[in-house]
Amino acid sequence: MARVAIAGAGVVGASIAYHLALAGADGIVLADTGTVASGATGKALGGVRQQFSSAPEVRLARESVAFFRSLGPELFEPVGYLFLATTEPGLAELEERRESQQALGVPVERVDPSFVPGLEVGDVLGASFCAEDGIADTIGVTHRLVRRAVELGVELREGVDAATLDVESLVLAAGTDSAALAARFEVELPVRPLVRQLSETAPIPGLRRPLPLTIESESTFHFRPRREALMLAMGEREPRWGSERLVDQELVADWRARLARRYPPAADVPIARSWAGLYDMTPDAHPIIGPVADGVYVSCGFSGHGFMQAPAVGRIVADELLGVDPGFDLEPYRLERFTAGAVFPETAIL
Repeated sequence: MARVAIAGAGVVGASIAYHLALAGADGIVLADTGTVASGATGKALGGVRQQFSSAPEVRLARESVAFFRSLGPELFEPVGYLFLATTEPGLAELEERRESQQALGVPVERVDPSFVPGLEVGDVLGASFCAEDGIADTIGVTHRLVRRAVELGVELREGVDAATLDVESLVLAAGTDSAALAARFEVELPVRPLVRQLSETAPIPGLRRPLPLTIESESTFHFRPRREALMLAMGEREPRWGSERLVDQELVADWRARLARRYPPAADVPIARSWAGLYDMTPDAHPIIGPVADGVYVSCGFSGHGFMQAPAVGRIVADELLGVDPGFDLEPYRLERFTAGAVFPETAIL
């Protein structure tokens, strides 16, 4: 019998496995019905930021950024996150967030966005920038974590349903699939899939670097460099709840037009590919972390933030599973909070 089995070999599950092994635990199995990073992790944008609207999310991000920076430039590039406000209400919200983030130790500052070559900022009323934030290789980071975990004794089992294994403890870290897994143990998780899509341009001749991950605060349209191309994303006006990962070509055309306006050097560059993935959303956009039944622990519902928070989450979950004080208040993330009727306190969702 294994001591702990982790369902889900995405970045969250890989981080938990790695941190358990790093702490000296044995009998750890990392299992996935697919392969490593074959789910949401492999389709993610790869942004890593600390600029959230709620303190618990900022604290997770603060710890995680330090880990990403330790991975080196081949896996993490600190290009920074640049938020642009184009309306007075948007600027007021951005300033309020910046002040609260600074109070929590985030080195975010008010900037003149014209420091980015080629960026159209004529309509921008204000901007905030955190140089520590950046972009990462989602698949590369996950495989690095898995490789380190295996070297420390973790057993990787691809194509295996972890819930069928004979174990002392089962950790559900399977993103949108976690709710169905929990239901097999008569546990209801308020996690549902939200379809989100991304696009990538063709290579842009002479793309100037460094180029920060740039976000229009009011619309949430954002783009980031990826080699010589740009990746584009945006929140949709009408959320697409469900698991049908279809690309909406009207959105692709809209994003291309938005990119041309905001970053004219890419105005004539075509879209090379688009794809869709899933966010595992909770009612308040915070994850669910903690025990939910005898021998069953969950770490899911990251609402689009799982990749960037995975390093801290892996360490915290490993500590709790091993009976060590993680030094982090997990009460905001317990399943029981929903009995009081939770809302959406985290608003900085991209």
